[in-house]
Amino acid sequence: MKEILVNRFSLLPTTGPVVDKDELVLSLQRGEREAVARAYELFHERVRSFARRLLHDESAAEDLVHEVFVTLPSAIRSFRGESALPTFLIGIAVRHARHHVRAAARRRAAMERLAQAPAPDSSPDAEDRAYSEQLARALSRAMDRLPDDQRAVFVLCEMDERTSAEVAVIVGAPEGTVRTRLFHAKRKLREILEREGFR
Repeated sequence: MKEILVNRFSLLPTTGPVVDKDELVLSLQRGEREAVARAYELFHERVRSFARRLLHDESAAEDLVHEVFVTLPSAIRSFRGESALPTFLIGIAVRHARHHVRAAARRRAAMERLAQAPAPDSSPDAEDRAYSEQLARALSRAMDRLPDDQRAVFVLCEMDERTSAEVAVIVGAPEGTVRTRLFHAKRKLREILEREGFR
């Protein structure tokens, strides 16, 4: 399942430009508007990649990215340098994701109700594509049923391939709690997908 997830939802890259983190953080903490613009310029793609994987909805992802950088000037006051600035920004996204997750789920459900069945194509490649698309849609629906904390941990660990220690810093929870949330998320997703006929 992980291979399918990474192939389907990975938008990467996780590396970025070298920046004087301390100077940028100080500028942000001083409230300099140019610093927010610079942080956006350097890190918006990383936040957007995470938001897309978390929400599976382009519009909701853009809204979440916007919210992260709008709230950065107030959020940066709590930055203590325990993680890299991009990691801190992902943490802001996690904390602000709840209503975006729900909005994306509602929009997906509405689109599925309105969608028309495509014309059948019986070639093996078309069948493989159709199966992959069905699995991706089923996974999106299944993720909509996860609690927000489990969903965030699943995306960070399984799709972003971060360690439980890194995720603990991002979500502000002990590493053991992160591993427990991931265990429950994977179990629930497996159960839901199996009920829908995916094994």
